[in-house]
Amino acid sequence: MWENLLPWVIKAMMVLSFFNNDMKITKETSPSPFGEISLYKLENKSGASVTLSNLGAGIVSVRVPDKSGKLDEVALGYTNPADYMDDGPCMGKIPGRYANRIDKGHLEINGKTYQLSINNGPNALHGGPTGFHNRLWKSEIIPNGVRFSYVSRDGEENYPGTLSVTAEYTWSEDNVLKLDLKAETDATTVVNLTNHAYFNLDGADSGSVLKHKLKIKGSKFLPTTDSQIPTGEYGEVKGTPMDFTEPKEIGIDITADFEPLKIGKGYDHCWVLNNWKEGEIIQDAVTLMAPESGRVLKVSSNQPGVQIYTGNWLAGSPENRSGKSYNDYDGVAIEMQGFPDAPNKSCFPSQKLEPGDTYSRTITFAFSAE
Repeated sequence: MWENLLPWVIKAMMVLSFFNNDMKITKETSPSPFGEISLYKLENKSGASVTLSNLGAGIVSVRVPDKSGKLDEVALGYTNPADYMDDGPCMGKIPGRYANRIDKGHLEINGKTYQLSINNGPNALHGGPTGFHNRLWKSEIIPNGVRFSYVSRDGEENYPGTLSVTAEYTWSEDNVLKLDLKAETDATTVVNLTNHAYFNLDGADSGSVLKHKLKIKGSKFLPTTDSQIPTGEYGEVKGTPMDFTEPKEIGIDITADFEPLKIGKGYDHCWVLNNWKEGEIIQDAVTLMAPESGRVLKVSSNQPGVQIYTGNWLAGSPENRSGKSYNDYDGVAIEMQGFPDAPNKSCFPSQKLEPGDTYSRTITFAFSAE
């Protein structure tokens, strides 16, 4: 249906451009069956840019230079702004109220049990089918960036408490994208927020990301059941295909005879970041390198873990900028977050949020080339 409407949608877009603290910000609006989509392009003096969408408060474009200075797109994305709604890959968006999996959708808070929607095998994933990533957020321009906000009402997807959320993105002259996530509640609840962008530093539509090198400041990972729910144990990465404590090609061990990789058809696991302390930023927690283009992405955060997902089920996704669907392993998601199923695992850092407290997490994506 949308193929026939696309020319009309493009013509209907409204474009506004202006400068904000020397940052050029362009806003486009596009109609869709579920409401107006707003797109914000943040462009610095060098021409490097990020484009954000109020649909899921998502990252839909990142254009940064390679080692020769050539700008190219490094964030996977779709041609049609409306195709981000209810897509399988959760492309570039902020999932919530609870990112990742909760075992059988079972949630118990203060002695009361809540049954969440089951939307990933036997489990609840990313807050359910109408999670934050499938909502149109309110948006406003701030210095060098955009603030998105969303109010999740008590009982939405059967989570308790009305949760007020903000996601502030800023873009810098040295190509650092910063994301500040905050949430407050009027009743005890759980929250786990991240960004689900997929990156390919050789170019978003250039093919497999498996030749990229990855380094993670994590000597432990979370082993899972067959349905990808953490067992509650902490597994040592040393001597296993999960060891990225030194830079290693993503694909070198991805087909190894190793049960965790067989379960997910590749990497879809949470690493425990070394020396994590509540509120403290771990600098360069994850480093992604593309030898061919020379681009480097360093991700820092005060989150306790990182889910690395190698796009194992990207095939069949909506049309990308090259006019086709992505293939499996065409991008890697670096999801700084709390641990999956933490509400059911007392041994994990708590993701509970009480009234009067503020959930506050920061993620920075620093792009460079060498």
